[in-house]
Amino acid sequence: MEKLKLNPQQTYQTFENFGVSGAWWAQVVGGWSETDENSGMPKRERISQLLFDKEEGIGIGCYRYNLGGGSAQSGKGTYSPECRRAESFDISETEYDWSRDANAVWMMNQAVKDGADEVIFFVNSPPERWTRNGKAHLDKALHTNLASENYKKFTGYCLDCVEHFRALGVPVKYISPVNEPVWKWTGGQEGCHYRPLQVKKLLRVFADEIDRRPALKGLKISGAENGDIRWFNKTYCRIMLGDKKIRAKVDAVDTHSYFITPPIPVISSFIGNREAFMKRYRRYVDRRFPGFAIKTSEWTHMQGGRDYGMDSALEQTKIMMEDLSILNVTSWQLWIALSNVDYCDGLIYENDDTRTFEMTKRYYAFGNFSKFIEKGSVRFDVDPGPALKAVGFAKGGRQAVVAANPGESEVTLELPGSVKEIYVTSEDKSLEKAEPVKAFTFPAKSVVTLIFEEGSAG
Repeated sequence: MEKLKLNPQQTYQTFENFGVSGAWWAQVVGGWSETDENSGMPKRERISQLLFDKEEGIGIGCYRYNLGGGSAQSGKGTYSPECRRAESFDISETEYDWSRDANAVWMMNQAVKDGADEVIFFVNSPPERWTRNGKAHLDKALHTNLASENYKKFTGYCLDCVEHFRALGVPVKYISPVNEPVWKWTGGQEGCHYRPLQVKKLLRVFADEIDRRPALKGLKISGAENGDIRWFNKTYCRIMLGDKKIRAKVDAVDTHSYFITPPIPVISSFIGNREAFMKRYRRYVDRRFPGFAIKTSEWTHMQGGRDYGMDSALEQTKIMMEDLSILNVTSWQLWIALSNVDYCDGLIYENDDTRTFEMTKRYYAFGNFSKFIEKGSVRFDVDPGPALKAVGFAKGGRQAVVAANPGESEVTLELPGSVKEIYVTSEDKSLEKAEPVKAFTFPAKSVVTLIFEEGSAG
């Protein structure tokens, strides 16, 4: 019988949190005040509890709030579906209407109330007032929509928003002014293209303005949120972190962990080795900027159709484990928490016409990580044998190991030391607690969390 081997002496990064974005769903679901029959709670409160509460949910610690570009007010541009439009708070260059985006703001506040202790404000497009074409997306691909003379105005708006919500008690710890700068952004959702030097110039304006505002003490910049771990990550990283003033305001390189390979065999074989790209990028950051952390600030399973089962949950788990163990990420954030489309997207599906929601195995598999890996945990070495994948984290006398069995057959492993708790997500179990045993059988196509007392090894 194979044995699960823990090596707590071999340690890696200190982990901060798991996160989700409120984009595209919070402005809808944040208005669902009617009662959920199963819980007896208002639906919007139950959904927040399921996501952010440590006891009654899966304890997600980071909430990404979409600071919108105003397409929802103007009606300009082409969006599909319409929920991808977003409101902005500006009514003039110096006046704001803080009653806007009420449902999404409500959901952000409820997430904080339920346990999220970190909020990131991220921007897909600057407000339409300052874009070249007066829209929150481009007309012409790969051309920036924000003129340099409007950098300070855009910066002032974003930081005014941060100050306002911080004063209300929202723990806004990061501002992300740029999202997926390489993409063409010609419709479908809000977005803005930036070349590397434009990102540097814009983030420098943000860094300078943050220093001028005492109320923003401790605020960090998140960037550059590049959209694929292969393309131009080194370029954006080098140019962004090459500016000492920006580097002082950035505590990690934030990147999206997408790896979209065209279905063409020759191309796929040439650019299809995800792990090799990740290893090269991690080595580059370590060599060029020693000690700098990397965070995954967005990923979702980009596959058509609603998948409620373990196939998508295992793909999500695979990506999480690769990012945690190869990139050594200190935070891992999913794109959206809820999805209303036929796509492998989000942790929960929402149905706008009936105002109902449905759970997925992705939700429970995500919880195998977020519910048990505590903030400040240190990753240590785990060897689960040839059939499983696993990551381990330790903090304060407690070790949490998440193991995945993607195969079609059960796998039994002897467990080291003293296992206190076991939680299983599989085709027929949803974060279900199992009896602690010395030899545990991991079900086929499952994700399992094992909690050990510190000192378990071997």
